[in-house]
Amino acid sequence: MPTNTWNRHHILSLADFTTTEYDTVLQTAASFQEVLSRRTKKVPTLQGQVVANLFFEPSTRTRSSFELAAKRLSADTLNFAAASSSMTKGETILDTAKTYLAMGTDIMVVRHREAGVPNAIAAEMDRLGVRVSVLNAGDGQHEHPSQALLDLFTICTLIDPASPRLELLKGKKIAIVGDILHSRVARSNIWSLIASGAQVHLAAPPTLLPKLFAEYISEQIGGKEQEAAGDKLILSSPSSPTPHSPLPTPQLFLHWQLEPALQNADFVMTLRLQKERMTAHLLPSLREYHHLFGITSTKLQLCKPNVKVLHPGPVNRGVEISSELMDDPEFSLIQSQVTSGVAVRMALLYLLGSGKA
Repeated sequence: MPTNTWNRHHILSLADFTTTEYDTVLQTAASFQEVLSRRTKKVPTLQGQVVANLFFEPSTRTRSSFELAAKRLSADTLNFAAASSSMTKGETILDTAKTYLAMGTDIMVVRHREAGVPNAIAAEMDRLGVRVSVLNAGDGQHEHPSQALLDLFTICTLIDPASPRLELLKGKKIAIVGDILHSRVARSNIWSLIASGAQVHLAAPPTLLPKLFAEYISEQIGGKEQEAAGDKLILSSPSSPTPHSPLPTPQLFLHWQLEPALQNADFVMTLRLQKERMTAHLLPSLREYHHLFGITSTKLQLCKPNVKVLHPGPVNRGVEISSELMDDPEFSLIQSQVTSGVAVRMALLYLLGSGKA
């Protein structure tokens, strides 16, 4: 396994990931993908280590994927559920984390509806001087690193199954469509796809892709250097967006209509409408949203003939994507994403845990 290039203690964001780190994750995941194809799918890599899944909000795919990944690596697992925990009696998040630390946890996988919670737990572990790694499994509207990495792995293995690597996406057009404003998945995917050299086109109604989102992205990456496919990509300074303007880099485009985003796209990532995070009426109706921004076989005719569609799940059928297209193996990579998730999360746990053995 390629661990000699891995020095990261926590995985909290993809904002500062290097090309080498992306490729290390992809290559390690490819190795575990091969392991998962065997009759015996378990390896003793993390035997004796404890992985605690601290999920403070509901999850199906991410939580189950991390649990299975840990078990495939022979780690012991602890699963936390907020509704049945001492937090209902007033215990704080950091006290909960320290309780799991006292049980001998080596890696904490943390999901929370508020941004910054995984970072706070990681900072507390570092302050205590313990060798516990924290992996962000999704925090508020901030980031979801493992989802973006499994999306990256799904696409790269489709292009080159034998050698998935970041440079395969250079110059590819990738459309991200849907509730971008509330999506931590979109934010992490923007980081990884820009690093790959892909052309990223964001498409959503103005209420779900307002100027403030572009300004937020500008603040995060404007004026910095980002390593991409071995080259230095100079990000442009912030500017005011128009409905079809590149912002804030020559690789990132903003659209308030669907058609220009889909035109000649190689891949389409559609996102769930996160109604639980919407504090105002941002859409006239789900029916109108599907009419204007829902992905269907007819709308895919604007894309390249071999276009593929991704969705992080859970899916609102008939809203973000038609049921027919979701179940069409010719275009849909949704089930492949779920399968890829186990291999990628095995890779992440392995890379964090290999230094603790």
